[in-house]
Amino acid sequence: MEFSKRYLALGDSFTEGMGDVDGNRPNQVRGWADRVAEQLCADPDWGYANLAIRGKKVGQVIAEQLPVALTMRPTLVSLYMGGNDILRPSVDIDTMMSRYEETVGQLAATGASLLLFTGFDSNGSAIFEKTRGRTAIYNEAVREIAERHGAVIADYWRWREFRDWRYWATDRLHMGTAGHTLMAGKVLEVLERDSAIQPPELPPLVAQSRAEKLRADAVWAKEFLAPWVKRRLTGTSSGDNLSARYPRYVSLQAPAAR
Repeated sequence: MEFSKRYLALGDSFTEGMGDVDGNRPNQVRGWADRVAEQLCADPDWGYANLAIRGKKVGQVIAEQLPVALTMRPTLVSLYMGGNDILRPSVDIDTMMSRYEETVGQLAATGASLLLFTGFDSNGSAIFEKTRGRTAIYNEAVREIAERHGAVIADYWRWREFRDWRYWATDRLHMGTAGHTLMAGKVLEVLERDSAIQPPELPPLVAQSRAEKLRADAVWAKEFLAPWVKRRLTGTSSGDNLSARYPRYVSLQAPAAR
């Protein structure tokens, strides 16, 4: 099916939709990009493709997704990459952002509108707060690149609502369903598009004693942190055997509209 307007999403787990579980969708996730596409595809002229795969670093996104993207004639591209590089023990941010800008330049040359993301402010995260300075440098580079190439920015860093951990999945690394829903609404606002997405309802805050918090942290470390560290040490990724969720343009409808 041919579409006159084509939204193409590129990147890693953030854009793939990790944390927003949906067993009826490819890779068993939905995510903010799907939710944005569902709103766009209310207009039958819109098609949606998503090449993002969890665990991908900048070099992999460029090598595996960019060449395909350039053949797909998108009219709107969203790109988030770099988070997995920032979490590594060492990273050359200047070199990484130089490659990032080359990628943005190639995408801009297609004539597509571009949407870029800043990284999340990890202040308050016991594990990821250590990378906060790297993310701040990354974000400033993203803003400069956006200015030079006429892209718009979804400024994740400045959206303080996401400091509320009720928006996050149990792995504490990815947004949960509420977070992806909130992100979709904010992205559509940035894109100046109509949206029927309602703000997510959050469960009530539950106070934890120190002992309860320590037990919860121990469970999280065993179930999520240890496997994550093991993958880093062995050079493997949770996305190694996965394919792109929507490698060709589709008209994606919201569940209630099916």
